[in-house]
Amino acid sequence: MFGSTKRTLTTADDALAGRTTPLPDILERHEVLGTSMLGPWPDGTQLMYVAMGCFWGAERIFWQLPGVVTTAAGYMGGFTPNPTYQEVCSGRTGHTEAVLIAYDGSLTSAELLLKAFWENHDPTQGFRQGNDLGTQYRSAIYWSTPGQEAATQATREAFQKVLQSNGFGEITTELRPAAEAGPFYYAEGYHQQYLHKNPGGYCNHGPNGMTCPVGLLRQDEVPAQTDVRPPD
Repeated sequence: MFGSTKRTLTTADDALAGRTTPLPDILERHEVLGTSMLGPWPDGTQLMYVAMGCFWGAERIFWQLPGVVTTAAGYMGGFTPNPTYQEVCSGRTGHTEAVLIAYDGSLTSAELLLKAFWENHDPTQGFRQGNDLGTQYRSAIYWSTPGQEAATQATREAFQKVLQSNGFGEITTELRPAAEAGPFYYAEGYHQQYLHKNPGGYCNHGPNGMTCPVGLLRQDEVPAQTDVRPPD
């Protein structure tokens, strides 16, 4: 997925007009999980949105994680309503390639999801990810709850220290509330679960060799220790 080399975010005045209705080929059902990608979802489901380069590989990372109800590929963070993939690749929508993550808060946490986020791309590259150049490949986290915001800030701070100790620079990941970033626009049907339908398809995601030290086990999840002594 080699797109535009545009390296400057467009403005609202220069953005493409887009359209008032969603794209006609949006899929409803997740090809892997069998769940709805559009909702409604069961009570207790939370939504978070991330971007980490090409959304094909990014989406696959999250649909494999325990506690995830569904995922979807789409566009977010820009100005153009209901954009096409070609429009996003032009660099004139302001959107990044994003992944919707709907998850069961009783089975996983924002910390664990963000651990996977930080450990599977390079969040220091600005408007690129590997060979993919353009504003639509920027790293981003868009949260929808105060808990997700707290997890975002904590994991970012923790992983920045890991990056620095490994010779990397400052994190460039865009961090915003989802309400501020704007609507999540579903991508065309052929993008959804792309690497499930095309196992040999392009993917530039994978472990970056560093560990995010947050989200392993929250302090309130640590079992109470019982003072048990062996018999005399």
